[in-house]
Amino acid sequence: MQEKNLKNDKTVKTDHNIILENRKSMTISGITDVDSFDEKAVCLYTQLGELTIQGKELHIDSMSVETGNMTVTGDIWAIVYGDKERKSPVGVLGRLFR
Repeated sequence: MQEKNLKNDKTVKTDHNIILENRKSMTISGITDVDSFDEKAVCLYTQLGELTIQGKELHIDSMSVETGNMTVTGDIWAIVYGDKERKSPVGVLGRLFR
């Protein structure tokens, strides 16, 4: 299911999907924002809320802001969903009152 945003015709929303191959390569769709990333964790936001990928030697191989797709490689240990209502990063004040 695809739907165009009326405010900006370049933004296309797609369903949120994850394809994990041999715990070494992951393709994700439906990403709205990336909060942080390093070799041990990738924290991002999807249309369905927060998502954290944990592992070792993680790398973001590709990411498209227009389509909301991302490819992550490395030794993937965990895929953790967080708050379903949070679909974008919280500001500094929001983090203080969490």
